[in-house]
Amino acid sequence: MEPAVLRPRPMPGAPAGTRPGPGPVRPAATEGPPSGRSRARRAATALLAAAAGLVLLLSGVGLGVLGAALAGPGWPAGAVAASVPAAARLGVEVTDAGGPGALVVGVHVPGPGFAAGLREGDLLLAFGATRVDSAADLARAVAGTRPGTEVRLTVRHRTGGYEQLTAVPGILT
Repeated sequence: MEPAVLRPRPMPGAPAGTRPGPGPVRPAATEGPPSGRSRARRAATALLAAAAGLVLLLSGVGLGVLGAALAGPGWPAGAVAASVPAAARLGVEVTDAGGPGALVVGVHVPGPGFAAGLREGDLLLAFGATRVDSAADLARAVAGTRPGTEVRLTVRHRTGGYEQLTAVPGILT
C-alpha cells in the first residue's frame, strides 16, 4: 500500500482532471461577457439592497449616525439645564379615592412623602391651602409648588385618625 503523501490530489477549485505538479499547463477557460441571466440577478440584488437600505433608514436605524452629522455641535449642557425649571415632587403614588381625597398606593423610600410620614393607605385631603378631591388635584398642587418649600398636608390614616403633616417637596432623581 502506498502512503497518501505520495499520491497527488487536485487543488481546491481546480478542474477534476488536472494534477498539480510538473506537466503540461492547461490554459484557463476564457470568460466572456456575463450572460443575461447573471445581469438580471445583479440588477435584482442591487434593487433589493437599495430597498433594504431605505427600510432601515425609514425605521430609524440610520438616524443615530445621520442625526449626529446634521445636528452640529449645539449648546453646552449647562445652558440648557439652567433654562428648564425643576418641578417639585412629593415621592408618592396616588389614585382617586371613592370620595374626596387622593389615596396613597405607594411611597418612594427615601423621598419627601416618606420623610413627612405618609404611608400606603393614607388619604390626602389637603395640600397646603388647596383641597384635594382627586389625584389630579394633588398633582396640580404639587406641580405649582417650588421645590424646598414646606407644605402642610391634611391626612386621614388607614386607622381612621386625622393628622397634619409637614412635607418639603423636592426634586427626585
